[in-house]
Amino acid sequence: MLSNDASRATTPAFMPVVPGLHALRDVFVNLYYAAAVPEQPHGPWVLIDAGLPGSADKIKAHAEEAFGPANAPSAIVMTHAHFDHAGSLDELLKLWPDVPVYAHPLELPYLTGRSGYPPPDPTVGGGLMAYMSFVYPKHPYDLGDRVHPLPEDGSVPGLPGWRWLHTPGHTPGHVSFFREEGRVLVAGDAFTTVKGESAIATITQHQEVHGPPAYFTPDWNSARVSVAQLVSLVPEVGATGHGIPMYGELLREQLAHLAVYFNSIARPKIGRYVHQPAVADADGVRAVPPPLVSPLIKTLAIAGTVLAAVGLLLASKKRRKEPYRAWYRDRPARPRAYRP
Repeated sequence: MLSNDASRATTPAFMPVVPGLHALRDVFVNLYYAAAVPEQPHGPWVLIDAGLPGSADKIKAHAEEAFGPANAPSAIVMTHAHFDHAGSLDELLKLWPDVPVYAHPLELPYLTGRSGYPPPDPTVGGGLMAYMSFVYPKHPYDLGDRVHPLPEDGSVPGLPGWRWLHTPGHTPGHVSFFREEGRVLVAGDAFTTVKGESAIATITQHQEVHGPPAYFTPDWNSARVSVAQLVSLVPEVGATGHGIPMYGELLREQLAHLAVYFNSIARPKIGRYVHQPAVADADGVRAVPPPLVSPLIKTLAIAGTVLAAVGLLLASKKRRKEPYRAWYRDRPARPRAYRP
């Protein structure tokens, strides 16, 4: 069921992780189906995250495969509300009209239309997924009274034996979910098991613990603390928002290594939020640092300006060397017959 030597080629898109937990790889992001009682596969269950826009029918079809027809989840719980994790919420709530959604209170502004997230940061580099991030959807979702704050006591609605932990950094209200039995961790994007900035790594799904997707992370100090918090859980299974789940000693070793060397491994060398985080509260984003132009982009812009100036100068000198010729000498009029 679990492997630390898996890839996209060797794993199906919909797969069991451990008893009571299934994963669905929705193109490049994961969502999870958790049974309330692992020994009752057709009993109550909860959906963790909601995948990409346009995936509602696929998500529902796999739910029926795992839990039987006409068995809607008792709840949808969100690690966070980026477009790749909340994209199908609107459509799913139409398919399941009585299902509530739960998220951390600091995540509610992005699920009730009050605020958009801080802008993504393509200047962090690392691969095509990062460079393309400026085109990713950034709008908030407005679920109205269908969305509720997670219980303050840390319990997870519909999932006895699970608890949620506030793991901010990637977003202000990001949470992870942990089941003590089997020490199963659903970490969202607090860390990943694939290099999320790289299109090649995303396609192959080569397993390796990495930090949160850098282009969508606006608070690196909080992200570092969150990884250290997850290390302290000593998880046996790590199921993340991006990448194939990992397990055992290799997972723990790589996660601990990430926590110790977080600033050199995960924190980008350059980036809009590297030294100054975005500021957010219960009403949403309050302030963001100014956009950063990377040295490469700045160099290319300066080089382009210099080349354009040199080109104009050369063209100007060429024009001054050529003798002036009037248009009527270049194109003399044709003689015409006289007509009185």
